[in-house]
Amino acid sequence: MNPQHWPRTFVVFTALGIICLLAGIAALAGMLKGVHPLFNDDMAGWPLIVSAIACFLTGAFPLVLSRLAEREGA
Repeated sequence: MNPQHWPRTFVVFTALGIICLLAGIAALAGMLKGVHPLFNDDMAGWPLIVSAIACFLTGAFPLVLSRLAEREGA
């Protein structure tokens, strides 16, 4: 599949997922402890990682639908 044919929602939600994943990893590593009081907990990165997975799955849905539509039209 050509990157020009990727649905915009796939690109947006994948970018959001990457941002959430990086922030979650940084929070688990303790690099965000001084940013906000909620990041002082050792397990504060897990909700961000779960949100990243949700963003990836949300973005994958329109990608699968567009691939099925292309396959149906061919």
